[in-house]
Amino acid sequence: MTRQSDTYTAHAIADKLRAEGTPFAVATVVRTLASTAAKPGMKALVLGNGDFADGWLGGGCVTAAVKKAAIMAIKTGEATLVCLRPEELLADMKDAAKDEMVQLARNGCPSKGSMDIFVEPVMPQPELLICGSGPVASALLRIAASFGFSLVLCGEIEHAIADRQYASLGEMCSASLPAVDRYIVIATQGKGDVAALQAALKMAASYTAFVGSRRKFASYEDKLTAAGVSVAQIATVRSPAGVHINAVTPEEIALSIMAEIIQTRRTARQQHAADDA
Repeated sequence: MTRQSDTYTAHAIADKLRAEGTPFAVATVVRTLASTAAKPGMKALVLGNGDFADGWLGGGCVTAAVKKAAIMAIKTGEATLVCLRPEELLADMKDAAKDEMVQLARNGCPSKGSMDIFVEPVMPQPELLICGSGPVASALLRIAASFGFSLVLCGEIEHAIADRQYASLGEMCSASLPAVDRYIVIATQGKGDVAALQAALKMAASYTAFVGSRRKFASYEDKLTAAGVSVAQIATVRSPAGVHINAVTPEEIALSIMAEIIQTRRTARQQHAADDA
C-alpha cells in the first residue's frame, strides 16, 4: 500500500487499469470529524482483492473497512458509503444502517475520529459483439450505443458506429480480442449462420444468442456437432434471441435482445454478490 500520491500518478494508474480491463474502486474521503489521518478529498485506488493500487486513507481500522467495501462494490457494481465511527457513536447510526448503500464500521483507533468514505467501482466496459449485416444487426447496433457497451461489429453496415469493426469472420478470429465481459449476438440471418455460430462458441462469453427460430437453430445442431462443437456448448446458445415481447420489426427484435442482455448481466451480478455475502 502506498502513501497518497500526486494526482498525475493516480490518474496514470487508473488509466492503466482501465486499459487492462481491470476492475477497481475509487475510495474518496468526503467528511471527517475529530482527529483523522486522512482529510476530505484524499483518495485511494483499490483492486478487486482488496489491495491498494494507489493512495492511503489511514491506519488499520480505515484500511480494513475500505477493503471490505471495495471488494463488495466491485462484485456488485454498486457504490457504497463507509461510515467509520468510534464504538460509542455507532449506536446513533442505526437509521443509516437501514440504507443498503451504507456500511457502518467501528474505528478502534485511539484517535476516536470519524470518517465518511465514498467507494465507487470502476468496471471494465462490457463488450457486445454483433455478427451480421442485416436490419436486426443494424438496429441492435443503434440501440446498444445507449447502454455503455463497447461495440464490436463483424459485418458490413453502412455508417455503422462501432468501437471495432471486422469485415469478415476470418478477420475477426485472427484479431486478438481481449478477455472481457462479452455478449455475442449472431444476426447473420441465413448468411453464414453456422460459421458465425462456430466462431462465437470458441470465444468466452456471458451470453450467446442466435436471431432466428428454434426450428432453424435446431437444424444447425448436427452441423455444429460435426464441426467439433460440444452438445454442452450448443445448449448455451439462446434461440430465439431476446425476451418474448411479440416482437416483429427489426427495432422491436433488437429491443428484446438488449433487454435479455441487461437481464442476464444484472442477474449474474446479483447472484455473484449473494454467493459471496
